[in-house]
Amino acid sequence: MQIESKLTAAIQAAIQSLYGQEVPEKMVQLSATKKEFEGHLTLVVFPFLKMSRKAPEATAQEIGEYLTANLPEVVARFNVIKGFLNMVIADACWVSLLSDIQQDASYGLKPVTEDSPLVMIEYSSPNTNKPLHLGHVRNNLLGWALAKVMEANGNRVVKTNIVNDRGIVDAGMAEVGPRCHPREHGQEGRPPHRRLLRGL
Repeated sequence: MQIESKLTAAIQAAIQSLYGQEVPEKMVQLSATKKEFEGHLTLVVFPFLKMSRKAPEATAQEIGEYLTANLPEVVARFNVIKGFLNMVIADACWVSLLSDIQQDASYGLKPVTEDSPLVMIEYSSPNTNKPLHLGHVRNNLLGWALAKVMEANGNRVVKTNIVNDRGIVDAGMAEVGPRCHPREHGQEGRPPHRRLLRGL
């Protein structure tokens, strides 16, 4: 179970125990603790003030004490800044999370289905008319890596390579060459495919 899920369930139990009220999961607002304060996750306690009938600082203090007493394997310690409860996650909880990640080979990956968005990743291939260099390797690795990232996020990925310069010219000639003539627009001697490809 994720740390946020464990913490949310514990906070719901704390509100039930301290104030006799059941709260929905969406009411528990957790966010990353600001850098200037100690902690990993911060709870906004203002939604619970009507239940506690106490000041924000007192409410946060009571919830923090409940969590450290009943869930020490998750919350090691806490501090209160006005209506915000900053919690330090216990080391054992991080170790447990890393262990779960190691055992799950598909952790963090979204499954790709027929309804997943279709994405095309286009990247360049080497120009066989010129010497190869490390830039060609870089472009192919970047394209491959981007395709893997998009696929891991649940997208149906189609990879395609940009054909080298000569291939682009030949393709253009085969498609638009018969339709026009280089003299039609006063451009004598200029191949028609080059004129058209520049406008694409």
